[in-house]
Amino acid sequence: MSVWTMSAFGNLSPQVLYTVAMKKSWKTKLIHGDSHAPEGFRSLVTPTYRGSTVLFPDAESVTDQWDQHRVGYTYGLYGTPTTLELAARVCELEDGEHTIITAGGQGAISLIQLSLLNAGDHILIPENIYGPNRKLAYSVLKRFGVEVTVYPPLIGAGIAELIKDNTRLVWCESPGSLTMEVQDVPAIAKAAHARGALVVLDNTWSSGIFFRAFDHGVDVEMQALTKYVAGHSDVLLGAITIRDRAIYEKLGNTYQVLGCAPSPDDCQLALRGMKTLGVRLAQIGSSALRVAQWLAARPEIETVLHPALPSCPGHEFWERDFTGSAGLFSIVFKSGPTKQQVQAFVNALELFEIGYSWGGVASLAVNYDLSHAKGRSEYGHRIVRLYIGLEEPEELIADLEQALGKI
Repeated sequence: MSVWTMSAFGNLSPQVLYTVAMKKSWKTKLIHGDSHAPEGFRSLVTPTYRGSTVLFPDAESVTDQWDQHRVGYTYGLYGTPTTLELAARVCELEDGEHTIITAGGQGAISLIQLSLLNAGDHILIPENIYGPNRKLAYSVLKRFGVEVTVYPPLIGAGIAELIKDNTRLVWCESPGSLTMEVQDVPAIAKAAHARGALVVLDNTWSSGIFFRAFDHGVDVEMQALTKYVAGHSDVLLGAITIRDRAIYEKLGNTYQVLGCAPSPDDCQLALRGMKTLGVRLAQIGSSALRVAQWLAARPEIETVLHPALPSCPGHEFWERDFTGSAGLFSIVFKSGPTKQQVQAFVNALELFEIGYSWGGVASLAVNYDLSHAKGRSEYGHRIVRLYIGLEEPEELIADLEQALGKI
């Protein structure tokens, strides 16, 4: 049915409206059908809304603004209800005010950098930062005139000496990638704020739960939802959470033109994963601590870099600031084994798969060579990162024991 104004026909009043039945061909009915499912269906599952085109009620309502919370839905790129539902859930979990979902953790990192930095600005990043974040800083940001300085992760309040008048962002990653140093984030935040710089935290290790970023002075928090939130190694998503409206506006304005929209299907999988996040984290954290403690007693191992163990650099900050531990940690072999022997250990593992993206149900192992890594070269080729999944911890220990016997 369609509504027509009949003022152009005969002497009918312009105010009179007639409802005219339009005869539709079967081809048109395929696109403009009049039959619909009954309303009122309720489910425990968030629907998956897919769509690029958003329909407006009239011509006067058409707009291309990205902030759909304020202006209503305008374009699928800026999020369907499924995407915004996930954003709301993450924001609530992290005690934020605004959350933006991206197509991956690195997408969240890139959006932060490109939104909050300009040519001539200075950024501080820790030596133990996630590799692709470091690569972004040196291969892209420097090319666009951003000055980059790398700092020791355990510098704490001493970072004040590295902050310049043009320092805009101080990145933290706690615990750090691979070497797991736990940072004194409150001390870093205090020094940064004293000079007008923002503090950004990659909070993926704690899934935004075990470390309450905003309570410790962080301005912008991000995590890879790919990991624990999605939880099954089949999704790529990131999240940025903030409290400050001005920062949110900068992020949103850049998000609009970068076109880094997440898939609604991935968002629905992440929403499903959130429902079991509590029980998964509890089991994974408990199992990881059990395995880490066993490894700490092995004669082949020099140190275990698990934040909940005193052997991990910055453990005192974990005790002070964290409310739990997760499944990712590293081990360092004693001097002696060659790089090939360390690789043979990883290859000999039967329950541990070899792969990067942790946070799922399967345990993983990856060896690294940090011989040329500034501030971490003492570990050399002797470091292996382990992720503990949902397998029985005693069986994982038996697997590690047989693999240790191979070298």
